[in-house]
Amino acid sequence: MGGMSSVKIPDLPLHERPRERLMKHGSQALTDAELLAILLRTGYAGTSAIDLGRRLLQEFGGLDKIAERPLADLARRKGVGSAKAVQLAAAFSLAQRLAAHRGHEIYLHGPEDVAGLMREEFRLLDRESFRVLLLNTKNKLIKIHQVSLGSLNASIAHPREIFKEAVLHSAATLILTHNHPSGDPSPSPEDLQTTKRLVEAGRALMIDVSDHVILGKSSVSRQKDYVSFRELGLI
Repeated sequence: MGGMSSVKIPDLPLHERPRERLMKHGSQALTDAELLAILLRTGYAGTSAIDLGRRLLQEFGGLDKIAERPLADLARRKGVGSAKAVQLAAAFSLAQRLAAHRGHEIYLHGPEDVAGLMREEFRLLDRESFRVLLLNTKNKLIKIHQVSLGSLNASIAHPREIFKEAVLHSAATLILTHNHPSGDPSPSPEDLQTTKRLVEAGRALMIDVSDHVILGKSSVSRQKDYVSFRELGLI
């Protein structure tokens, strides 16, 4: 289909249109560009929705990189705009929430599992979001509880709010997690202070705060896009 990139989707033969192909063959038969085209619906003058999808993939370097971009950045891209950017963000968020709703199937055995669970939704945010993952005695996810949206500080992440939710759901273990939109996942002094308070409160209630995982972005100097307080010896 590379030679038809400038042809509008309605002008393509039925068997080459992304929607029709998805209905007939399933989503696995479509490329990332074709799936994006279904969400984008239209391109712009001389550029089809499929070609626009390809251009976004090439420009950002892949689907995961598109998901990582803030809404305002996506909206500024030619042929996208605010409405299409919202549609893309909603699709990426739904994928993450679907995984969360299947909590009975999710086991978290280490920081890599936590990063894999939270990465896509955190990448959509341009503000810090502090969340608590509630686990049972077998490390099975019970619930993801959002504590705050905004800069993390001691007054927002109050132990009462966090452990009330843990007791309500009979959680045995908590994992703290939040994002750093700046891209650097290194813990701030506020992160360290808040984590220490919550670990101490957990000990008093006999609820283990097993880790605090901060998501940022990978870079040339940093292989991982997250840091784990447990791996750093801070818990």
